[in-house]
Amino acid sequence: MRNSVLMKRITALALGLALTATVAGCGSGTNNAESSASNADNTSAASTAEKLGGQIVIDGSSTVYPITMAVAEEFKNEQPGVEVSVAMSGTGGGMKKFVAGEIDICDASRPIKQEEIDQAKAKGIDYVELEVAYDGISVVVNKDNNWVDSITTAELNKIWAKDSQVKTWKDVNPAWPAEPLKLYGPGTDSGTFEFFTEQINKKAKESRTDYTPSEDDNVLVQGIAGDKDAMGYFGFAYYEENQDKLRVLKIDDGKGPIEPTAASIKDKSYSPLSRPLFIYINKAKMDQPQVKAFVKYYIDNAATLSEEVGYVPLDSYDAVKEKIK
Repeated sequence: MRNSVLMKRITALALGLALTATVAGCGSGTNNAESSASNADNTSAASTAEKLGGQIVIDGSSTVYPITMAVAEEFKNEQPGVEVSVAMSGTGGGMKKFVAGEIDICDASRPIKQEEIDQAKAKGIDYVELEVAYDGISVVVNKDNNWVDSITTAELNKIWAKDSQVKTWKDVNPAWPAEPLKLYGPGTDSGTFEFFTEQINKKAKESRTDYTPSEDDNVLVQGIAGDKDAMGYFGFAYYEENQDKLRVLKIDDGKGPIEPTAASIKDKSYSPLSRPLFIYINKAKMDQPQVKAFVKYYIDNAATLSEEVGYVPLDSYDAVKEKIK
């Protein structure tokens, strides 16, 4: 479904000691013929405008990061004079910088909050919100876990509630072994953390704290893959890329167990963990030619590149394109 070479390159960048990846001036590393054919199918400002320079600074969601990094890599082929810096401090971390006017674009795995809107307004910052793809937060276990195939939202709440007393798998379900349950999840600055806790615990940011957190989903993958008794959650693309190391659980919200797939995420039958993904652009920065060209390129190619890195494209991007004319 996706270009695994591209995803592996993005994963390698994410695993760096510094969480900021500045796109280098070299080629994308993909097959040149395929890249040319793909780019020929898309009419974008980047491919038709004069060559640009300048800088674009992006930060935010680790979930949206693979899409934005893929776009940045391909955009660099079209506009080698533009320096695009992509970091992933989590949606909350990115939003703090965005509403302070420190970055041009914020990747977000949740909608902007009213308090963030108010902070941006106080700084004189207006913004454009663009939906770029769909995601289904995936609850995963170690590949060698042979006792659980599906889990209910009530069981997830029992595990992740702020006052949870769950210590072993058996505490969740008597049919499961009395082995210690090792939990991994996003940090509190993550939009994934907020969405998950709101859907499962009914209160955003209301979660137990005795788990291993990270804003880098690759760290979570490594932790769960290395511990038979582990469980964790993160964006669908990170499960897709690591199916050889992890097993995804079906989620039962009362209508029967549903596995996250492109189809179940798009039609929202994978409930309640299907969600949209966004980018937020500082509206004043859209006056800069390189930022406007990048945003147009992003939306022109979002369907292809979001699918290549493991997410689910929108049915249509026409309404999104109308917002950036």
